[in-house]
Amino acid sequence: MWPWLMSGLGLLILLLAGDALVKGAVNLSLRVGIPALIVSLTIVAFGTSAPELLISVNAVLENKPGLALGNVVGSNTANILLVLGVPALLATLHTSGCNTRKTYLFMIGATLIFIGLAFRGPFDWIAGAVLLACLGLVLGDAFRDARNHRRDGKAAEVEADEEEEVEGADPDMPWWQIFVFLALGLVGLPLGADLLVDNASIIAREFGVSDAVIGLTLVALGTSLPELATTVMAALRKQADVALGNVIGSNMFNLLAIIGITTFVGAIPVDPEFLQFDLWVMLGASLLLIPFVFLGRDINRLWGIALTVLYVIYVLVVLS
Repeated sequence: MWPWLMSGLGLLILLLAGDALVKGAVNLSLRVGIPALIVSLTIVAFGTSAPELLISVNAVLENKPGLALGNVVGSNTANILLVLGVPALLATLHTSGCNTRKTYLFMIGATLIFIGLAFRGPFDWIAGAVLLACLGLVLGDAFRDARNHRRDGKAAEVEADEEEEVEGADPDMPWWQIFVFLALGLVGLPLGADLLVDNASIIAREFGVSDAVIGLTLVALGTSLPELATTVMAALRKQADVALGNVIGSNMFNLLAIIGITTFVGAIPVDPEFLQFDLWVMLGASLLLIPFVFLGRDINRLWGIALTVLYVIYVLVVLS
């Protein structure tokens, strides 16, 4: 019982610290003049992926690399099937009006490159450099788009439209509060990650399952909670573009930034089970977004049920 309680405590600290880091980073960025569009695509996406980053780094440092890879692959699958499925049960996500085609294609490209590198062998620093280079290209494109908006005189209009859509944005937040949020996030994330990794591994040993399986299920589900909370609120506020953009952005960061950075801490071996099953499930889940991105379909309650059921089936297969 004690490892479960400590895992829960670690997860709670991670979620609270991740939320604090997002709020601090968003408001610091907006204060220094970074457009809200860039904040949404980069800082918020990275902030909600911060728990995965700290867990993956800790897992490699503690010689549990299966947990690191399982965490990222499992989180990406959960982000699409669960994080978009559950909110659709509450309210239809009107994704037909969203323009996420280019970002989605970047995500599919990142997924294919990630799978290709997995078949190459362990994720070493060379693979990490490739992933981080791809991340640099994606961020460079986002900054070019923002600069073009500003040059065309649309930046002010875009920011006015999107200011309320940036999670945690508060134009009146004082500087001291911004730095308190940043400090809480930077201190809490490693503490929570350490607690969760240590105790999740104890649970894995007690039940005779591998660190990779725990990463794909318990840890992945837990670290997807920030995305789930953001998406539920976006669904209730009828902000489908925020919901879909959050998932796509977070999945890109998981693949390119988290594994990319973690490889410089230590190599990450790839379990054969990942090559045979889990990576293809992640790709298949990503391709399920095609009707919503390209064909003008909304994620209604029926789709929500289908996505959620698919996730439950996936978890049962992994645990069997």
